[in-house]
Amino acid sequence: MIPRYTNPEMGKIWEENSKFGYWLKVEKAVCKSQAEMGIIPRDAAEDIVKLADFNVDKINEIELKTNHDVISFLTDVSSYIGDSSKYLHYGLTSSDVVDTALSLQIIDSINIIIRKIKQLAKVLISQAQTYGGTVMVGRTHGIHAEPVTFGFKIAVWAFEMQRNLTRMMQAKEAISYGKISGAVGTYANTSPELEKKVCELLGLKPSPASTQVLQRDRHAQVLCAITICGATLEKIALEVRSLQRTDTKEVEEAFSKGQKGSSAMPHKRNPIICERICGLARVLRSNAMASFENIALWHERDISHSSAERIIIPDSFILLDYLLDKTEAVVKNFKVLDKNMARNLMKYGGIIFSQRVLLELINRGLSRDEAYRIVQSCALKAWDQEGSFKENILNEKKVADILGHDEIEKLFDVNYHLQHINTIIKRLDEIDLEEN
Repeated sequence: MIPRYTNPEMGKIWEENSKFGYWLKVEKAVCKSQAEMGIIPRDAAEDIVKLADFNVDKINEIELKTNHDVISFLTDVSSYIGDSSKYLHYGLTSSDVVDTALSLQIIDSINIIIRKIKQLAKVLISQAQTYGGTVMVGRTHGIHAEPVTFGFKIAVWAFEMQRNLTRMMQAKEAISYGKISGAVGTYANTSPELEKKVCELLGLKPSPASTQVLQRDRHAQVLCAITICGATLEKIALEVRSLQRTDTKEVEEAFSKGQKGSSAMPHKRNPIICERICGLARVLRSNAMASFENIALWHERDISHSSAERIIIPDSFILLDYLLDKTEAVVKNFKVLDKNMARNLMKYGGIIFSQRVLLELINRGLSRDEAYRIVQSCALKAWDQEGSFKENILNEKKVADILGHDEIEKLFDVNYHLQHINTIIKRLDEIDLEEN
């Protein structure tokens, strides 16, 4: 991933130096376990654990000749060890090391993501409670529907982030496996006992059945969790973008002192961070698609997945890490224009109360079809700027024959629509971010 979208903590996990460090960690765990089981001499294992090291530049130089990254790695590491190096990688295949190490990298990355999901969820909960009573119009299909509150809208996001946390924990569980099962997964030159011992040292579980590789449905599940989380962040960003439209102007992304929105138009205050979030979420989706393609490999393994994974797994983690930070900043600092919300709410004179008028007319004896025709006619006139909806209802003879003026006025009470909002907001207290 380009530096522009890379946070140092996550980026470090996916640097080449770190990758080889994870590989060496697996190799050392294998040597320790083999020595304990009497498979290799104990002094050889001690030499390997004590002396093994690597140089990234040297590995890359060797690979120019070998065209095989693991052999290049082993060649370089062996140069630090001496005679005992013949027991390095003893009985293993490359994927025993690479796949097991990749699981460790992914777990460390997921731990960062989990921490940041929790941080964002806490901010969402706080903001939902702050704006729980800030009334605004709810929209379906982009059209005014019925009243909601801005806090209610944020609460929906908070509960979705809780589900993202659950999905990420499930993905962590799915990838917390290693394999030391050899060239086709049959333990020909290793053993289930060795695999179990190595995995225990590394904090992993042994895969119950593997080929030359861990099966890629595990990795696809991780990419799915990342992508769904990214889609939630996109949903939040897209909503802010929509509410920031000049014609709506209900919520605005923070605009810092000295910031400029356009090289041509000095007045512009564009939601650029939210637009960036939406754009990068698209990259996550394309990466997830590639991870699905990696599930089906030839027989006991081909290498078609490897090239894709070198891009999609690091990039997806780095991007989601970045997007979580940016979304948290947006939610913490957005500007809520409640006066504009109130103005937009009553635009067209209360068409948002059409359902309540409809139901009351039905309760007073009209058929649903007749009541619907009356209410729709009054609403469409308001849409066409022929009076307000309330005025049209008040002037409708068939309504006046059934309902008095005061009774009609009561139907335009916004609080009726918000009577259960606090129940929803209070449910935020049930979100337990610590159990995970």
